[in-house]
Amino acid sequence: MSGYAIAQIEVKNPENYKEYLANVTEIVTKFGGEFLVRGGEFEHVEGEWKNTRKIVINFPSYKKALEWYHSEEYKPIRKIQLDNDEKNQKKIKEV
Repeated sequence: MSGYAIAQIEVKNPENYKEYLANVTEIVTKFGGEFLVRGGEFEHVEGEWKNTRKIVINFPSYKKALEWYHSEEYKPIRKIQLDNDEKNQKKIKEV
């Protein structure tokens, strides 16, 4: 069953964040991930969504989603992200 990485992001330093964007897709793909939502138009209809950028990545399994996030390949890129954005992020297992 698929696993998903879901995040709502507010980029605080767009110039530095470009390095993250330039490198993350290759690493996601290496772990079998595919971006289903990456920014884009949306309509807020209920509740509080404090951050403006939405991300949904589909992985072949929940295990692969976790392997990607905790991988040595992603670690330096994740540091760039953490230094330049604020976010809420979850990994979800498909039922």
